[in-house]
Amino acid sequence: MAKKAVTGTGTQKASGEVLVPLYRLQVVKEAHAPLYGVPRIQESGDVYRLLHSHFEGKPHEEFVAVFLDSKNTVVGYQVVSVGSLNLSIVHPREAFKAAACMNAAGVLFAHNHPSGDPTPSQEDRALTDRLVRAGDILGIRVLDHIVMGDERYVSFADSGWLNAHETFA
Repeated sequence: MAKKAVTGTGTQKASGEVLVPLYRLQVVKEAHAPLYGVPRIQESGDVYRLLHSHFEGKPHEEFVAVFLDSKNTVVGYQVVSVGSLNLSIVHPREAFKAAACMNAAGVLFAHNHPSGDPTPSQEDRALTDRLVRAGDILGIRVLDHIVMGDERYVSFADSGWLNAHETFA
């Protein structure tokens, strides 16, 4: 694993430099993302406004998880998967790993369609069903899955595709 010299905890060299694995630096980078200080998420439009700039202009699919406390306030986020032009492979284990570590009460999932058409594919719907089931087992509510396109989005919660699971209420 590549390492970069920074101050803080990690492996200390004889010179006094501290080496921290890059994956730890990524967590720090994401922890200081502009998602903090965001008011309570109350509807799908809040999620769209929160993440629109993250996805804007990306030539590939990315799948993001946004972690919420019990009052639906953002406590963190993670890029779960970076894919190709029309595919992003997501496994529930990876999608919920950080949520469990952060003691998140709920999670929102979002990904982009570089084609600009936010219509969810059958694969998107099947994945969402798997994520909802995994969240039920873990005790972490899946509040929505947002698919973003050119200046518009589709919300699974708004469309009734979360199989009557709890949403933003």
